[in-house]
Amino acid sequence: MRITLSRRLAFTLTLAVTLAATVAPHARTHAQAGERERTLFVSALDQKGEPVETLAPADVIVREDGVRREVLRVSRATEPIDIALLVDNSAAAEDAITHTRDALRRFVAKMAGDNQIALVALADRPTILVDYTSDQKRLENGIGRLFSMSTSGMTLLDAIVEVARGLGRREAARAAIVPVINDGVEFTNRYSRDVIEALKTANAPLHAVTVGSFYVTGDQATRERAFVLDMGTRDSGGQRVTLLSPMGLNTALDKLARELSSQHKVVYGRPQSLIPPEKLEVTSARPGVTVRGAPMRGQAGA
Repeated sequence: MRITLSRRLAFTLTLAVTLAATVAPHARTHAQAGERERTLFVSALDQKGEPVETLAPADVIVREDGVRREVLRVSRATEPIDIALLVDNSAAAEDAITHTRDALRRFVAKMAGDNQIALVALADRPTILVDYTSDQKRLENGIGRLFSMSTSGMTLLDAIVEVARGLGRREAARAAIVPVINDGVEFTNRYSRDVIEALKTANAPLHAVTVGSFYVTGDQATRERAFVLDMGTRDSGGQRVTLLSPMGLNTALDKLARELSSQHKVVYGRPQSLIPPEKLEVTSARPGVTVRGAPMRGQAGA
């Protein structure tokens, strides 16, 4: 059943604050080599979707509001990542939950260590199972507590907004929000534009792994979720991976782990301006290579 507005508001505030495990009045401004330089973290993938190990400045095209900028330097990204795993444990996940737990354990084994990972369950309301940590054992214990809840729906859009707000209080230069969800009932009443704006503000790419058909119906919540899974993944610098069976979750999350672990740091020049650009585009100039990414978090004047 739906939770009341007052309960949802109270939980929203609690989750946004709690997920900000490193509290600061403002996110740290990450250092730039010059005031007119900007930094992106990008994934470069070949035609099989595998990471490209070497990338040169000439391989990357950066445009701000349609104007091409000069790419100055490209190097391997080494900065830690804050990763929020949003996991569907609603009634729709009943047949997939075992596969989901196995795939998440493999993902955590690859990504824990230098990175901080949080685990948030989605049934009925966003619920923190494990706050941001690099402790693989804690994360595995949290994954072991994932069970589908009968008669429940998921709260994906609420979770994205609340986690994005929490990331705004954290200092990591890189972040990613990774929902792993099944085709079921969406219980939130968010508008997609607000969810996408939250992602943009947080500079957090949305990498959604979805299991099922996800047909769009006349239900508003389902429509808004569809817009987020389409535009939200693309516009944030992430992706949507569509699976017909949960048996593909291991492969999908293994590939995502390789991508996040192999990102590149792209520095480009921007003319001095009082007004930041509204639209940033990063594409590939190299045949057979796909590039996607997002700005480094905490840059002054972004």
